[in-house]
Amino acid sequence: MRLSARFRQYKVLFRQRLSELDALPQLSVLAIIAGVLTAGVIILFRVFIEWPLGYFLPEGDPENFEGLSELARVMLPLSGAFVLGVVWYRLHISQRKVGVAAVMERLSYHQGYIGLRSLMTQFFGGVISLVSGQSGGREGPAVHLGAASSSLLGQYMKLPNNSIRTLVSCGTAAAISASFNTPIAGVIFAMEVVMMEYTITGFTPVILAAVSAAIVTQAVYGSEPAFLVPALDLNSLIEIPYIVVCGLVIGVASALFVYILKQAMRFGHISIFYRLMMAGVIAAAGAWAVPQVMGIGYDTVNHALMGQIGLGLVLAITLTKIFVTATAVGLGMPMGLVGPTFFIGATLGCGMGLLAQWLMPSLASSPGFYAMLGMGAMMGSVLQAPLSALMAMVEMTQNTNIILPGMLIIVVSSMIASQVFKQKSVFLTILQQQGLDYQSNPVSQALQRVGVAAIMERRIVRSDKVIDLEQAADLLRSAPKWILINNPDGRPVSLLPAVDLARCIQEHTPEPQAGEANEQSDDLVNSAAEVPEASLLNLLDIPAQRRDLAPLHFQATLLEALDQLNAAHTEALYVERAHSETAPTILGVLLRDDIESYYQRPSF
Repeated sequence: MRLSARFRQYKVLFRQRLSELDALPQLSVLAIIAGVLTAGVIILFRVFIEWPLGYFLPEGDPENFEGLSELARVMLPLSGAFVLGVVWYRLHISQRKVGVAAVMERLSYHQGYIGLRSLMTQFFGGVISLVSGQSGGREGPAVHLGAASSSLLGQYMKLPNNSIRTLVSCGTAAAISASFNTPIAGVIFAMEVVMMEYTITGFTPVILAAVSAAIVTQAVYGSEPAFLVPALDLNSLIEIPYIVVCGLVIGVASALFVYILKQAMRFGHISIFYRLMMAGVIAAAGAWAVPQVMGIGYDTVNHALMGQIGLGLVLAITLTKIFVTATAVGLGMPMGLVGPTFFIGATLGCGMGLLAQWLMPSLASSPGFYAMLGMGAMMGSVLQAPLSALMAMVEMTQNTNIILPGMLIIVVSSMIASQVFKQKSVFLTILQQQGLDYQSNPVSQALQRVGVAAIMERRIVRSDKVIDLEQAADLLRSAPKWILINNPDGRPVSLLPAVDLARCIQEHTPEPQAGEANEQSDDLVNSAAEVPEASLLNLLDIPAQRRDLAPLHFQATLLEALDQLNAAHTEALYVERAHSETAPTILGVLLRDDIESYYQRPSF
C-alpha cells in the first residue's frame, strides 16, 4: 500500500512539473520515448507499403510502376480510389481529416489531442493510396502518424495539455527524421511549419525525438542518405543570375501547384465517394500518359539528380505531377505533399539544368546540380518554410556545396510565391479552404506552453454557504488564501478571499472587558471560538470581494484557462482533477490576474 501511494504521489508530482515552462528533464525523457515510438510506427507504415508493391510490381522493385502494362497502370489507381471512396464515405467528415494540416488543426483547436481512430484512418488510408499508385508521398501521412502516436502517449499518461502539444511536435520531427533520415530538417520542420515558433524549451525535446527516431530507422534501413548523388557543385559564379531565374520559375510552379489544389478543394460539397473517384480517374489518365508520376517516385528523382532524363520528358513529368498531385490532394486523397514537392522540384530543376547546358555549354553545372537546387526551392516555396527546405536539401544529398546557391534559389522562389502570388503555406491554405483560421500569435504561443498546475493557488479550503463563527475560525487555522463556497450539492459557486472572512470574524467578535484584555489571545481564530454557536454567517452575504467561478480541468493550458474565463464571463476558475456532476476533487484556483501576471514575468 505504501509503495502504491508513493507511486501515485510521484505521478502527481511528475505531471505537476510538466505543467511548468522549464520541465526539460521530464520532457526530454518523454521525447526519447516518443521518438522511438514514432520510428516504430513509421517503419511499420513503410513495410505495409513496400511489401505488397515489391510483391506484385515487376522485378520486385516497389517503385517500378513504369514496368506495368498500360491496362494495369489505369486500373490500379481506379481500384484504389474506389476502395477509399467506399471507406471514406462511411466516415464522418471530421474523421477524414489527415496529414500535416490535420495535425496543425488539432494543435490549434484541440490542444494536440489526436485519437486512435484518426491514427488508424491515416495509416490504412495512406497505405491504400500509395499501394494503388496514387501520385503522392508518404511523409504527410508519416507526420500524422508520428504526431498521433506521441499524442496518444501523452493522453495515456494523462499529461498536462502543454506537454501533449510538445509531444506532438516531437512526433512531427521524429516522423520527418525517420522518413528522410534527416534529423535536423525534422526539427526545423516541426518548429517552422507545424508549431510556428522557436523556443529553447521546445528545441531540446524535439531534437532528442528526431535523433532517437533517426537511430532506430538507421538500424533498420542503414545510414545512407535518401538520394545517392555525386558531390556536385557550382561551376562558375556567372551562373548566379541563371539560378535567380530558376528561382523565379520554381516560384511560379509553386503558385500554380497551390492554385490547382485550392480549385480542387472547391468541389468539397460533392460526395467524398465521387471526389475520390474523380481523383482516381485523373491519376489513371496521368499514369497512362506518364507512368513516372505514379507512387512516391523517388526512382525518378534519382534519375533527375543523375541527369538521366531528357528535356521533353522531364517537362512532361513535371507538369503532369503538378496537376495530378494537387488535384488528388484537393479532392481528399489521404496522401502527402512533402515528397511530391521534392519530385516536382527535382524534375523541374533538371529541366532548367538541361536548358542551361544548351545555353552555356562550357559554363553550366550539371543537370543534377540544378535538380538538387530545385528540390529545396520547390519545398521552400510550397511550404513557405525556407530553413526546413535548406536543411532537408543538404541532409538528403549530404552535399554541402549547394548551401550558397541553395539559399539563394530558396529565398527567390519563396518570395515570388508569397509576395507576387500572395501564396501562403500549402497547409495554411488547406485549413483556410476548410473554413479554419489558424492563429499563431506570440501571446497564444506563450500561454500554450504552460499548464494551469504551474501557477494555480493551492492554499484553499472548502466551506458550506452557512457556517457559525467557530467553523469560520476552523477554516482559517490552515492560513488559506481563498475559500471555496459550496452549493448543497457540493459544487463551488463562489470564491471568497480569506482576509474578508477574517475581517468579518473580527467584526462579530465582542469587545473584551478591561480586566480580560491581557488574557485574550491576539489570534482572531481563538477569540471567535468563544462566541456562541448560534451566531451564524452566510458567506454569500457577508461584505467581501467574491468571485464567480467556472470549472477547468487540471490538464489545461493557460490559454485554455483564459478562453474559459472569457466564455464563462468570470474572473476565477477552480481547477478540478476530473469533471463530475457531484463534488469534484479540486486542486486549486486560478484568477485572470494570475495569468496576466505570469505572462508579464521576465522569463517570457
